[in-house]
Amino acid sequence: MRIVVADDAVLLREGLVRLLVEDGHEVVAAVGDGPALVEAVCEHRPDVSIVDVRMPPTHTDEGLRAAVTARGRVPGSPVLVLSQYVEVSYATDLLADGSGAVGYLLKDRVARVEEFLDALDRVARGATVLDPQVVAQLLAGQRRGDPLGVLTARERQLLGLMAEGHSNSAIARRLVLSNSGVEKHIGNVFAKLGLPPDDARHRRVLAVLAYLSS
Repeated sequence: MRIVVADDAVLLREGLVRLLVEDGHEVVAAVGDGPALVEAVCEHRPDVSIVDVRMPPTHTDEGLRAAVTARGRVPGSPVLVLSQYVEVSYATDLLADGSGAVGYLLKDRVARVEEFLDALDRVARGATVLDPQVVAQLLAGQRRGDPLGVLTARERQLLGLMAEGHSNSAIARRLVLSNSGVEKHIGNVFAKLGLPPDDARHRRVLAVLAYLSS
């Protein structure tokens, strides 16, 4: 894949570049601030961008805002955002356009190389991938009367795995279900959340948005 890396920490940025190159990918640009990220995405139109949430000048959410801007200029451009901490609002902002091909991982996940590269590949192919710790926090914080209250425990578990970006076959393996059983559960989730028949990928994103908003 052709990849853009955006992180102001030189050691982490260069470490990511080396990891990606060793895995056979081409890093078309490695930058250290938001404006440079937007410019690189517009110029190179990469298969996926890896972006640190916090970059200069204030080190708050410049990377996230730059990623959203870049996707506005190059619609649907895949982006995987890395964060030091769980911030559900960041994941919600990324998913807001409903087009998918986004990921939100904690930086610690990079050390688990196979998991990180798998998540990167799924985002590049159009999936929505949330860090398991984000999903765990959402499950722990669900409120009574939230939109997911109509779902069964198994359906909420399945939706959590969808939020992590797992395919139907991967969900089937994890929940020890048949593929047809997973499809039936997903159909029930869509129906209960009031998601009209549409492109399957788009409905998955909308379901994850409902999950984040609960």
